[in-house]
Amino acid sequence: MSTPTSLELPDGVRQATVRTSRGSFAALEAVPVSGVCERDPALLVPGYTGSKEDFLAILGQLADHGRQVIAIDMRGQFETPGAADSDGYSPPALAADVASLIEATGARHLLGHSYGGLVAREALLRTRSQDDVGSLTLMSSGPAALTGPRADELRAMLTALGAADGHVPDRDTLRAGIFGLWRDRLEPQAVAEGAPGTIVAFLARRMLGNDPHGLVHMARHLLTAPDRTSELARLDRIGMLVIYGEDDNSWSPAVQEAMARRLGARRVCIPAAKHSPAVEAPATTAIALTQFWDAAEAAATHAGSARMA
Repeated sequence: MSTPTSLELPDGVRQATVRTSRGSFAALEAVPVSGVCERDPALLVPGYTGSKEDFLAILGQLADHGRQVIAIDMRGQFETPGAADSDGYSPPALAADVASLIEATGARHLLGHSYGGLVAREALLRTRSQDDVGSLTLMSSGPAALTGPRADELRAMLTALGAADGHVPDRDTLRAGIFGLWRDRLEPQAVAEGAPGTIVAFLARRMLGNDPHGLVHMARHLLTAPDRTSELARLDRIGMLVIYGEDDNSWSPAVQEAMARRLGARRVCIPAAKHSPAVEAPATTAIALTQFWDAAEAAATHAGSARMA
């Protein structure tokens, strides 16, 4: 669970709603303070139990370099309405959601954090969005299903919610279980880590605002996602960046480094960061993203000029 250090909107950042062919999505939109966007726009997709607010610390810095940047809540996350049924949380459905967001925003740069990286990958592999996107950033995300202690925690959560055996309890039962999980484990953990009262209150609203069915189905995908790195590597027209904290405690840095090699991607390891570089080292992360996006745009311009020559 990423924990923002502040909820204050930087200059040039506002609450927004992105309307797409697949419904409306809650968003934070950042534009240069000057109002002039000279660079290609970017779309940021958060991780499991996360939200658009996980990117607050970098939105203004990214926009200051001349581009529109939009961070969203995925379907069923925090302030975006949930799906009508469980099919709405399948990998193809979430991929189609991201593709519709790319179309609606005109984004040329796609970033997925943690679980959002798996969804962003699916969007490029399953939809025509690969024709519109010039770069993909996988931030603190892995090549396949989550493993190790974090996977054990996720299985324990599903067991506590009565959803470990493929059965999905009704929403009211799940909500009660999620409230108990928040009260007994997540809230004490946030307090022990020193989160101020306003942030703890936000984390509660966010956790309890998630669609319970979405939490279950997304967790199952996190635990079963296949390795599609080889397929993704074939999209060699799209520039790729793998960025992660040196102390990532979800997918290990070694696993992400190996994935970057397989993708032929640029790799950036952020010092003094764990699983949420945008929160834990925002300035370093924003610089790395801006440099990568600028380079991707320059490469695209050069390739276009070469084709015309």
